[in-house]
Amino acid sequence: MDYTLEAILEEMKMEIDKWLIYISDKEAEKIVKRTTLQAGIHGYALLEYADGRVDVTDNLLDLNEPGKSKQTTPEQLTEVQVREQIIPELASYMQNKLNALPPAVLDYRFRFDGKFKVNEGVVHVHILEYVDEAKKQQLLEQIRLYTLNKLDAGKYPTKPLETFFLARHLLDEGLYPVLDSGRITAVYDKIQELNKGNKHLAEHRNTITVALRNWVEDHWLPRYFENTGTQWQMGFTKRNDAVLENVGQETVGLVIYAAVCILKYEPSYSRSTGLAFLQCALELGSVQAARLINYGSGAFAEEVTRLRNDQVECSANDVFAEVRIRINQESEESYAFALRYLTNLLKSGFPKSYQIKLTSSVKHWLPLKGLAKTGTHRFFANALEYPKIHPLLEEYAIAAMETFEWYTDAEAEKCCMPGSYAVFGLGLTDQAYFPLVLQYMEKVDVEHQSVQNRFTAALIEQYGINKEMLPVLLTCMLYCTDSLKLKMTRELENVGLLRLLLDQVHGLHYYQVEHLVYLIWGGKNKLQKLADKAEGEQKQYLAGLIQAANRS
Repeated sequence: MDYTLEAILEEMKMEIDKWLIYISDKEAEKIVKRTTLQAGIHGYALLEYADGRVDVTDNLLDLNEPGKSKQTTPEQLTEVQVREQIIPELASYMQNKLNALPPAVLDYRFRFDGKFKVNEGVVHVHILEYVDEAKKQQLLEQIRLYTLNKLDAGKYPTKPLETFFLARHLLDEGLYPVLDSGRITAVYDKIQELNKGNKHLAEHRNTITVALRNWVEDHWLPRYFENTGTQWQMGFTKRNDAVLENVGQETVGLVIYAAVCILKYEPSYSRSTGLAFLQCALELGSVQAARLINYGSGAFAEEVTRLRNDQVECSANDVFAEVRIRINQESEESYAFALRYLTNLLKSGFPKSYQIKLTSSVKHWLPLKGLAKTGTHRFFANALEYPKIHPLLEEYAIAAMETFEWYTDAEAEKCCMPGSYAVFGLGLTDQAYFPLVLQYMEKVDVEHQSVQNRFTAALIEQYGINKEMLPVLLTCMLYCTDSLKLKMTRELENVGLLRLLLDQVHGLHYYQVEHLVYLIWGGKNKLQKLADKAEGEQKQYLAGLIQAANRS
């Protein structure tokens, strides 16, 4: 071995040592003890050599890059040297180093790749593949026990961290050489079922969807398709020799499940990816993909998903979480028909996170700024024009409201829980619907929704601030965010209203009172300054509010 090659190898070993010191986290054992589903922390390393520089990182090697490229400057290494002298030496060196690491540092499997710039171009190679069979079998047993005890026999919400690892393990062909599509999707469904109504439901869904999407893009698609798109927008062209073998027939179900998850639960900008997955499955002859595109999953009877008369046509596809409503004749009867259809659809189990694709010659909007101008919004605003069907809107809203579910055609600061448009419209129309408003507010996820702020402000504009309105307003304010802007300090100079406010906050947590104080007066400090200047009963009631807003 010549001196130059020996020097390069020594530098590579030094960089490997540095990386190993970096990953040898003293907290590794503590980290893996958080869940039985984590066997170790690190499972990959990439050594890159170019222009005399060596780097070792966790970045995955992109095997879709061209294997060789023209070089403008000569390199010290040749491809033969890399393959015959460097790779065997690095593989042996890394294996010895791995054997000395604490068990918790490494996952059950560790892969070491190389990317070398040589005279002939760029060489991509797998340097070392290491599998700890004992750790692998132990992990498989832990997965079995977890699914048996926490999922199959489970009755309680599960932890997002557990789903993070389980969702990926089930798609790991190193653990399961033959993926069981039916079993995997059943597990994913069970996780969502156990976490329904839990604040972490969206996180579980996202974790499952990301794991599936990564598996489809990194493992399934390359077997049958060429990526002809860009790094920002993927495009897939079927390989000439692509045929679904028996294993492929089984795993195509996972591809379709991934597409459905993306279409149902991910933001609208991910929609093209979900549709592309379905199209790829269709190109490979999947009958299931064709059926899903045209009719939905088949989980609902056709008389539930498709209804029509001379005035209105309604159809629903649960795969796309879409309802299409065509109003052929604008009338009270048309919207009554559509509302009964929607309510029955949701009561039958149709996804509550959905959207309405509306065809109508009428375009009404709720008198609230900041709401998304979508087909869903327009349908309910149109229906509110007919007072006789307001009870049907209430019935729909009760069926639709669900914490951590959303209309899928409104995002970011405009996102809102199903039932929002009906509740807002009814609440601003008639005080008889205030009980519905309060029921709605108690279901709002304040961390991810703020449209209730605008509705609360609109209630004040519509009905004013008085003894009848104050209890309703305070309840709404409890579920508003700190960004709500209110003008009600002048009205609360009335001693009677101030006393009522103090009576209403009795029984609330101090932080809830503090929140109300912030929305009304801008914070406890400002309220204290006001109390210092007040006299008599007003001073007494303001002091009482300050006390209620302080941690006892």
